[in-house]
Amino acid sequence: MNATPIKVLVIDDEPPIRKLLRMGLSTQGYDILEASSGKIALEMLAEAPALIILDLGLPDIQGHDLLRMIRGRNESVPIVVLSSRGDEAGKVEALDLGADDYLTKPFGMDELLARLRAALRHQLQVQGERPVFRAGDLSVDLVRRIVKVGDREIKLSPKEYDLLRVLVQHAGKVLTHRFLLKELWDELTDAQYLRVYVRQLRQKIESDPERPQFVLTETGIGYRLRAAD
Repeated sequence: MNATPIKVLVIDDEPPIRKLLRMGLSTQGYDILEASSGKIALEMLAEAPALIILDLGLPDIQGHDLLRMIRGRNESVPIVVLSSRGDEAGKVEALDLGADDYLTKPFGMDELLARLRAALRHQLQVQGERPVFRAGDLSVDLVRRIVKVGDREIKLSPKEYDLLRVLVQHAGKVLTHRFLLKELWDELTDAQYLRVYVRQLRQKIESDPERPQFVLTETGIGYRLRAAD
């Protein structure tokens, strides 16, 4: 870990969950701030956390409303939301409101740590966007618009490249169907268009398009590009 611990604000009204997160994250060198309500969470933003874990089920402020308030005060702090199993609509809304990722309860600590690292990497990537993205044997040169898998250059159609570019710019982050449709077509259109282009892109960059390693499906929600190495 860094010499200066990374501050993580945990917003959850359940003491056992906060204790679990405090113990698990502290052993990894994170500095933990805790809030048991939305009101306390808003006050603790003054502590300038580098990362926020937000439970959507809070007693005083509805989770999505709190997320909107946090984003109104801080546009860039990575936010990972915790939600109940099967609440796909809630996850989509949270991501559209600016959350970086989500975890479904119950979750494993290893998975949470991986999501936190990916969210932090994504923030750094946005702040100083690298001209060449690399993940495994996939490389995307955003300046020269050159896509390679290993030593093989991949020819993409303009729309396929636009899709990959948006995924690269947000690598490691879940992008909802709605977000991608607005980015690629400037208006909400049939999600089937998106599925077609994702399938075509996978045919060209994945060694096995049926078991993708790069463009990952978040069922019922959207897509995520594997984070940069």
